[in-house]
Amino acid sequence: MPLFVLPFPAIDPVLIEIGPFAIRWYALAYVTGLLFGWWYLRQLAATDGLWTGAGRPSALDVDDLLVWITLGVVLGGRVGYVLFYNFGAYSQNPWEILMVWHGGMAFHGGLAGAAIAMALFARRRGLNTWSLYDLAAAAVPVGLFLGRIANFINGELYGRPTDVPWAVVFPTADDQPRHPSQLYEAALEGLVLFLVLTVMVRAGALRRPGLVTGVFGIGYGLSRIVVEFFRSPDPQVGYLAFDMLTMGMVLSLPLVILGIAIVLYARTGRTVWRAPALRKA
Repeated sequence: MPLFVLPFPAIDPVLIEIGPFAIRWYALAYVTGLLFGWWYLRQLAATDGLWTGAGRPSALDVDDLLVWITLGVVLGGRVGYVLFYNFGAYSQNPWEILMVWHGGMAFHGGLAGAAIAMALFARRRGLNTWSLYDLAAAAVPVGLFLGRIANFINGELYGRPTDVPWAVVFPTADDQPRHPSQLYEAALEGLVLFLVLTVMVRAGALRRPGLVTGVFGIGYGLSRIVVEFFRSPDPQVGYLAFDMLTMGMVLSLPLVILGIAIVLYARTGRTVWRAPALRKA
């Protein structure tokens, strides 16, 4: 055991409990992240200097988009968790898929669900899908930061055993000092990625639709792969190979490759919004 071990903070996962109703830090993180995203998207959409030409969403579009994204995140996140992390158990008891308070949600599934929802919304409103993706990508790291802090409070998704001075003994695991991998993810996927994307947006990246989206995919994927070397794999999945390869790595690598492809495509200028051709009478 290392000479110094950080005590696990005694924070109740339940923030407020009134009778049978309870508000948990994890749920609060989701709600706060979505509300921040809504506010931030409205600010970006209203800033003229960040855009070139038409095609950007209005404040009303952003308001409506929040509902679509929320549904996409929740449905996609749950389906992703079922398929990627615990399909065997849910195939035996499919009714438990609806019990969202048991198990969890997968980020990659939530990302896919949100992407589909935004694409459908853009088609319905005649907006540039890539611009919507860019706006959402610029705000997502804040939600990731809050979610990982909530994971830490819950004592879940903890790291592998270690002897580093900042190791934490999680009461939800065992008596071994472990990496606080949730905080690593909060720093990389949250703070660092948010700062990078904010600098890009302020430098005019929204004028190249898809550029922010691609960098987000690269940044998140690389951050997740790095942290997976310190994070314990999900117990129902374990290591996929070599006592090192995890499901998180497998799902994140395609995201990096896709992000690179999107950046290259955005640089061609083909993603720039063009007004639809008028129909002849």
